[in-house]
Amino acid sequence: MIAGKRIFITGGGGFIGSSVAERLIDANEIVIYDNFARDALSRRKFLGHKNLRIVKGDVLDFDALRREMRGANLVVHCAGIAGVDTARISPIRTLEVNTVGSLNVLKAAAELDHCDRVVCFSTSEVFGQRAFDSRETDMSMIGAVGEARWIYAVSKLAGEHAAIAFHKEKALPTTVVRPFNIYGPGQVGEGAIHNFVKRAIHDETIYIHGEGTQIRAWCYIDDMVDGTLLALTKPEAIGESFNIGNHRSVETIYGLANTVVRILQSRSKIEFSGIKQTDVELRMPSVEKALRLLNFIAKVSLEEGLLRAADYYREMDAGG
Repeated sequence: MIAGKRIFITGGGGFIGSSVAERLIDANEIVIYDNFARDALSRRKFLGHKNLRIVKGDVLDFDALRREMRGANLVVHCAGIAGVDTARISPIRTLEVNTVGSLNVLKAAAELDHCDRVVCFSTSEVFGQRAFDSRETDMSMIGAVGEARWIYAVSKLAGEHAAIAFHKEKALPTTVVRPFNIYGPGQVGEGAIHNFVKRAIHDETIYIHGEGTQIRAWCYIDDMVDGTLLALTKPEAIGESFNIGNHRSVETIYGLANTVVRILQSRSKIEFSGIKQTDVELRMPSVEKALRLLNFIAKVSLEEGLLRAADYYREMDAGG
């Protein structure tokens, strides 16, 4: 259990960052540092908690980052340009924020008086277009130069290398986590489940890009938070990277759409948009290392997670 710590979360206003904060806030002091380009925090029930301090800031502003991080014991670095569609629109900023921003966070953490752990968030995109049972030690397979999808992947991979380099050279206790298709209550922005469930509860048409044959392993947010807390506390996590995902909740995009419609008893139609773009054909992690070193295993099934997500979005629609 983590208690009595000052925890600094970059990107804490986002989906995963605010979910981590929610789990830890009753027993710790939480500092959320975010520019709020995406805002999942404003609908969190812990907003206004006595243990919460919110700082609007940018990870590219090193002086502000270092100042606000002072006194932290634990650092969770979630901030970054997230989502492939966003990277397509702003590839230069994607590179800048995800590489320079990560270096700034690590440099500031290395100056702390006492830092127990820095957990840096990467992405499953580093495995390229085909990732079956991918292990942390597998070679990263980045696509063609200039394609925005791989700009995002390269920028996050650079952040991984930086985290491990700071551990080796500066003895900073860093850990890297690679989330695999996280979904659930609080999700904002891009994401198939976020889109499909919100449309299904309103009986709106669900649109699928391409043929819908892309295969994903879907991981519920509570399981992602569990993995993050283990990475923050387990001594075995230092200097390591971990896949955090649910290798049992595997479904194609088309199969996912049908599952959403079925379990939510929706009248939504499923249509194919015909949009073709660079995509990942297969993404499924090996979580053997996370199980062996962290004792992590995802617990929430896909159908259970979809039902929980639907309940959340219905509550939000009702003004909850």
